[in-house]
Amino acid sequence: MAKAPLDTLRIGFIGSGFIARFHLQAMTAVRNCRVAGVFSTSTERPEATAELADTLGLGPCRAYGSIADMVNSGEIDAIWILSPNDTRLEAMREIHRLVTQEGAWLAGVACEKPLGRTLPEAQEMLRLVEDAGLRHGYLENQLFSTATSRGKEIVWRRAVPLTGRPYLARATEEHSGPHEPWFWQGERQGGGVLLDMMCHSIEVARFLLTAPGEARDSLRLKSANASVATLKWGRAAYVEKLKTMTGGTVDFARRPVEDFARGILVYEDPDGHEAVVEVTTSWAYVGPGLRISLELLGPEYAMSFDSLATGLKVFFSREVTGSSGEDLVEKQNAEQGLMPVLEDEAGIYGYSEENRHMVEAFRKGQTPMETFADGVAVVAALMALYRSAETGRTIDVAAEDLTGFVPAVAQGA
Repeated sequence: MAKAPLDTLRIGFIGSGFIARFHLQAMTAVRNCRVAGVFSTSTERPEATAELADTLGLGPCRAYGSIADMVNSGEIDAIWILSPNDTRLEAMREIHRLVTQEGAWLAGVACEKPLGRTLPEAQEMLRLVEDAGLRHGYLENQLFSTATSRGKEIVWRRAVPLTGRPYLARATEEHSGPHEPWFWQGERQGGGVLLDMMCHSIEVARFLLTAPGEARDSLRLKSANASVATLKWGRAAYVEKLKTMTGGTVDFARRPVEDFARGILVYEDPDGHEAVVEVTTSWAYVGPGLRISLELLGPEYAMSFDSLATGLKVFFSREVTGSSGEDLVEKQNAEQGLMPVLEDEAGIYGYSEENRHMVEAFRKGQTPMETFADGVAVVAALMALYRSAETGRTIDVAAEDLTGFVPAVAQGA
C-alpha cells in the first residue's frame, strides 16, 4: 500500500483479445498512466497488442512470456485481468503467489466482468486479492457511461428527495453474437448470454437503484426468476454458420448455450420497499449493431437511454459498396442504408471513465467505487437466475444454497 501517490500508473495487461484492444482505445483519454506490459497465452497477440499500445502513445509497452516475468520486471504498478473467463482465477492465484511468497509489489488489480464463472470462483477471486492486501477494482464499464452517471445524478438530486426512491430499473443488451469462439463454449465461458452479458445489465441496474454514496449492498436481493432459450443459433443453418465462423471449434448441435435470457430480480431497499430489476440479453438481435438500453422509473419520474439513438447517422446507397467491418458501431451488421454512428464508442460505453477512475484510485492508493465484492454480488445474482431457469421456479435467495451450484450449460450439458 506504500508508494502512493504515483505520478504515472504503469499497467500490465493479462490478455490480448478484443476487450484488451477496447481498453487501449479508452486509455488514450486517460491521463497519468501508460500500458507498460502485456502477457497472453496467445502466440501472436501479445506483440500485436504491445505494438498497438505504442502506436496509440500509451507505451513503451513490452510483451512478456509469463505473469511472473511481467510483475517482477519492476516496470508494472497494476494489473488489468482481461483474459478469457476460464483463465482469470489462475491468473489471480499467480498474482497472489507473487505478492505473498515472492514479495512483489502492486498498487492494485482490476478484473473484467464477470469476476468468476461460478460463485465459488468469484468468492475465491475476492479472497485471494484481499489476502494479498491488494486494492481491487471490478471493471463494469456501463456504470461509468456518462449517460448512466449523469442520468442517475439528475434523478437522485431533483426527483427522489421530493417523491421517493426509484422502484424499477430495466437494462437490456443485445447484439448478433460474440467475437471469439470461447464465448460460445459453456465450459470455458461459464454459460451463454446470461453470464456473458447479463452481468452488465444487473450491475448497472443495481447501481441506478442505489443512492449516491450509499453502499451497493444496501439493496438486499430477495428473489430471482429467469427464463432462457436458444432462439437463433440452434437452428440448423446457424449451427453450420457458427461452425464455420469458429473454425469448427463450436458445435451448437451438440453443445448449445442460451442466446436469449430474461430475468427479474427483486431487491429490498433501505426503506423496506421492493425494488425490481428487469433484465434482458440476447445474441439473437440483428440490428445496426450492439444495442444497450436503460430505464429507471420512480413515483413521479423516468429516465431512459438507448445507445443506438445517436445524434450522428450516415446513409449509404446501393452504389456504396465495400468490405464489412465495425467502423460505425460494435457488432455492426450492415454497410448500406441509414446507420447510427457511435463517434466515441469507448467513451459512450463507459470504458474511458472506468479506466480513468481505476487509474486514479490505484495511483492515489484509494479504493475504487466498484470492487471485487461487487463482482461477487453480481455472480450470486447470475447463479440464482440460472437456478431459476433450470428449475422453472422463482428462487428465494435467502433459502437457496448456491455455493456449489454450476449451471448445466457450464458443464456442457
